[in-house]
Amino acid sequence: MAGGVVRIAACTRELTAACPDCGQGSARVHSRYDRMLADAAAGGRPVLIVLSVRRLFCDSSGCGRRTFAEQVEGLTVRYQRRSPLLQHLVEMAGVLLAGRGGARLLQILKVPLSRTSVLFHLMRLPLLPAATPRVLGVDDFALYADVYGTLLVDADTRLPIELWAGRDAEQLAAWLRRHPGVEVVCRDGSLAYRQGITDGAPDAVQVSDRFHLWQGLSKRIGDIAATHRGCLVVAVPELDPAPPPANAAGPSHQVDTPARRHAQRLFEAVHAVTDTGCSLSAAARELGLNRRTVAKYARAATWQDCVRRTRPRRPTSIDPYLDYLRQRWEEGEHTATVLHQEIAAKGYSGHYQRVKMAIAPLRRGLPIDTPRERPPSPREAARWITTAPSRRGLHAAEALLRLFEHCPELNRAHDLVRQFAAMLDNRDAVPLPDWLEQLTTAGLPALASLAKSIREDQPAVVQGITTRFNSGVNEGRITDLKLQKRITAGRAGVPLLRHRVILMALLRRRYP
Repeated sequence: MAGGVVRIAACTRELTAACPDCGQGSARVHSRYDRMLADAAAGGRPVLIVLSVRRLFCDSSGCGRRTFAEQVEGLTVRYQRRSPLLQHLVEMAGVLLAGRGGARLLQILKVPLSRTSVLFHLMRLPLLPAATPRVLGVDDFALYADVYGTLLVDADTRLPIELWAGRDAEQLAAWLRRHPGVEVVCRDGSLAYRQGITDGAPDAVQVSDRFHLWQGLSKRIGDIAATHRGCLVVAVPELDPAPPPANAAGPSHQVDTPARRHAQRLFEAVHAVTDTGCSLSAAARELGLNRRTVAKYARAATWQDCVRRTRPRRPTSIDPYLDYLRQRWEEGEHTATVLHQEIAAKGYSGHYQRVKMAIAPLRRGLPIDTPRERPPSPREAARWITTAPSRRGLHAAEALLRLFEHCPELNRAHDLVRQFAAMLDNRDAVPLPDWLEQLTTAGLPALASLAKSIREDQPAVVQGITTRFNSGVNEGRITDLKLQKRITAGRAGVPLLRHRVILMALLRRRYP
């Protein structure tokens, strides 16, 4: 033992060894030499095996090799300076942790290797030929920006079997022709994958995934809610209207502010130029404004449409004390410090600045801004509509009731969503044709376009509704793949990503 390294000296026995070319045994020694083999660390110290091996003559007349070095099974491999145990450890560190992570782990295990060396040993590992699955899952994933890849998953073993860059029909069709025997293919509504499966495995049953069907319907409901954004205000319960402030001007009871005056001046200036037939770009140059700003004011009917609408503020900890502050103000107490001390004695634990900001409108002769519930966003309304009634909260149920009484279009969309949900729950596609007809005649363009796309892929949609096959395993493996892609940030090209994903699948199969 020297310098913290455990050195082990060993020598091979005088036994017959087989020639690597012809396989004939030989015991006639040509010479001996020492091999230096690194092994797994022992007791936190690196291990170095100094092994004396023989070089033997090959006495076979038909063999072209004159001499060969003997190999010790389980300890030596040709042209390798690590034991099989240590080499396996290096390869698995690369598979599981990639370059930097694998190098850090090996450093802890007293095997100093650079990240590039770890990736080099990873890429040397051979990949077994992909077995043909009975049920195949196909899905795409984003490599970066607008560049996509395709992942194939064996739905029975729930493990990925192939990965490549791109998501076109030709690649998928070529793979299916090389692997005949696929019976069922689960996919999303992609036209490219649909065409690739039809060309490469025409006898396979295509299944349009339930999740993507529901996702497509939810997106259309969001578009409808955005179209009827003006109706969403009625979802908020009506409050007693507050009296307008004394200095409010005009029927809108809006306080005159610098922002509103600025919007009015811009509106008038832009329309004075654009109403003469001047283009938006020319008007922007003449007024010294951004073209988008000019377009915004030119397309507005009134200057009030260009004013940024402030959302009602959310409730705060001072709200229970606003009535008391208003009462004390009317009694003549206008000092924020005194008011803060008084409400602190009543249990208020907030800061003095909050009290100062709360009574600031009173100093200008305006009422205190009491909290109001904000109208739901189109996304929130769509989420309420697509949520099962049994899982909605009381607030959402009451808001939807008010919304449906005011907006028959959203009420109609809700009925259609519940019909489709019943088909998915019961796995019954018999009502599908009638439901598609209702989508077409509902008077909602977003649902009419959905009906058209479903009709083009109706056999696969029926399979997605009625059978147990789905793309859930695909989505899970895509999540795993994205994690591995981020771990190898900067080096995650398709060859490296493919090696890691497939080898990790083999590890999962071997060590479930």
